[in-house]
Amino acid sequence: MSRILINDGNVAILAEKVIPAESTAARMKGLLGRSGLEPGTAMLIRPCRSIHMWFMRFPIDAAFLDAELRVLKVSRNLKPWQLAFAPRKTASVLEAAEGAMKNLQPGDSLILE
Repeated sequence: MSRILINDGNVAILAEKVIPAESTAARMKGLLGRSGLEPGTAMLIRPCRSIHMWFMRFPIDAAFLDAELRVLKVSRNLKPWQLAFAPRKTASVLEAAEGAMKNLQPGDSLILE
């Protein structure tokens, strides 16, 4: 199982379990149908340029990442039925439970191991 780390000078664990969404079907489904995410779990959607919260049942935090997994933008507390627009050069999006990305900032680099 993969995990994702924040490398901001001090390596910290952002998620212990990363759910990949790389096929067309997995990317389209995303977190739909779930009632929540367990603490320490995130979904990495790639390739992905933007996300929506239509039909979602719970709020999330989302980080928009470039091809090198550098954080371009963090959208916190995205509620059901909201849209989140990606900045230019977005290659993937990391989604986690609301509050999981409270310490994540644009410019942070992530490591997938």
